[in-house]
Amino acid sequence: MDNGSKKQEMFSKMEEKKSEVKIVRKIVAIIAITFLLLFGIIGLIGYNYVKSALKPVNPDATKTIAVEVPIGSSLSSISALLEKKGIIKDAKVFKYYAKFKNESQFQAGNYDLTQAMTLDELIESLKTGKVYREPIFTMTIPEGLTLDQIGKIVEKKTPYTQKEFMDLVTSEAFVQKMMANYPELITDAVLADNIRYDLEGYLFPATYSYFEEKPSLESIVEEMIAAMNNVVKNYSEVLVEKQMSVHQLLTFASLLEEEATAQTDRETIASVFYNRIEKGMPLQTDPTVLYALGSHKDRVLYEDTEVENAYNTYKNKGLPPGPIAGAGKTSIEATLNPSKTDYFYFLADKEGVNHFSKTYDEHLQKKAQYIK
Repeated sequence: MDNGSKKQEMFSKMEEKKSEVKIVRKIVAIIAITFLLLFGIIGLIGYNYVKSALKPVNPDATKTIAVEVPIGSSLSSISALLEKKGIIKDAKVFKYYAKFKNESQFQAGNYDLTQAMTLDELIESLKTGKVYREPIFTMTIPEGLTLDQIGKIVEKKTPYTQKEFMDLVTSEAFVQKMMANYPELITDAVLADNIRYDLEGYLFPATYSYFEEKPSLESIVEEMIAAMNNVVKNYSEVLVEKQMSVHQLLTFASLLEEEATAQTDRETIASVFYNRIEKGMPLQTDPTVLYALGSHKDRVLYEDTEVENAYNTYKNKGLPPGPIAGAGKTSIEATLNPSKTDYFYFLADKEGVNHFSKTYDEHLQKKAQYIK
């Protein structure tokens, strides 16, 4: 073979090697890109999974799930328990999140948790031993409000109007449903012809927390009724002893609530009302006149007390047909535990301090002293 042929053969082999190197490089590049894409996809999937696991399982869930955390439970076992119960999506994510937050000392006990709770809410609950949730919004219903006034608060704090609220609470179907759901609280007494609103006084004044942006109007109202039911049932034995119905209790307590001032002794006012009822005297309490009139006035005049209305305790003896407002626990307890006095009269001065009298002459003297 001559030199020219040898050179040609050598160049051919070099070209083949270059081609092989290019192919190898392409293969390596393809493999590298494939691995990078694979790792990227796995990383993205992992990131989305962890991100999802950090969120509530079901933000709209309202059903509670009973969880018992045994004494001596470790963070790992509690995490596994929460995952098993469906409270969290992943035990490891919860475990490492708790460690990242430097939280690991949890209390044993029985918890009613929901799938709507965040990891922070779960951690706070397990730390304190009490179920903790951060509400989306709260609504405070003060003592002494009528249904109309509660409706205004509902309109201000929720998507529902006062009219929608009043339409619901005065709906015969809704009243019947609440009577069926809470038979010991809401009885046939609310159906009397001379009662203005069947559910007046049956919505408990308190601060309510909501964990969804738009709870149903029915659930909002029923929660208030359920709260009143829970309060009243604590006094069932006392009511039997006193031979007093729940309706009478809430009616009496509503009068105390409306007569109350910051310094009021509710128990003593209750004694005045009881003394008057026992003697067959009309209660003559101004808030019932205002309720009868359906309007607020700074001062009740004589002609106001002459209004012909079942709620007017100047014209009618005994309790009015039903509550005139929502009573709080303090007024309910004062109704059941009145002071023992000989008082038949009382008045509040400009500072809100009450002055009690045994006789009408004494009452007139105090009226001249503190009012006129």
